[in-house]
Amino acid sequence: MGLDVGWAVRWLTLSAQAMAEHRVELIELDRPIGDSDHGENMDRGFKAVMDKLAEAPPETPGAALKLTAMTLMSKVGGAAGPLYGTAFLRAATALGETSDVDAATLATALQAARDGIVARGKAESGDKTMVDAWTPAIEAAAATAGDGDVRKVLLAAAEAAEAGAVSTDPMLARKGRASYLGERSIGHRDPGAVSSALILRAAAGAAE
Repeated sequence: MGLDVGWAVRWLTLSAQAMAEHRVELIELDRPIGDSDHGENMDRGFKAVMDKLAEAPPETPGAALKLTAMTLMSKVGGAAGPLYGTAFLRAATALGETSDVDAATLATALQAARDGIVARGKAESGDKTMVDAWTPAIEAAAATAGDGDVRKVLLAAAEAAEAGAVSTDPMLARKGRASYLGERSIGHRDPGAVSSALILRAAAGAAE
């Protein structure tokens, strides 16, 4: 069984709940190495996504992700809006018009999202950014997609993203505002990697 539009809407709903619940945590993570606004921006952005979904319920998973992309691009400030907007837009394009997303298509869409983030932010693994959560996530998704179980793909991606976020603690930031701090960026977890892990965990939760 694949993933339908109901899953996509649940994913976005759980993401919105996660951003609200972790808003203060994300703000605190962003304070020493950023602008202290990541939690506020993500919470506001996903609240806007919920409003848009209520106004115009999507008919396919791709349509839900495209709506999310456009909303985040217009409502989320800083680097996060363009990065997440690009990620969701690339994923939506990869899904196309399909109403039933299988494991292989899901893994392809997750990779498209990560590739969009890389293209937009010009970051690589090890730069202490959200890419450090997304790259292990897509590798884990690709490794499990052959089983054909969409839930297994999402769970593997979520677990890898969470480990990836933790791995940013000892990294020296090489991109974004945190890079201006040099060695003082070491010892702080990247807030974008954490919000990415929350979003991917929500995707897995929505498939349960």
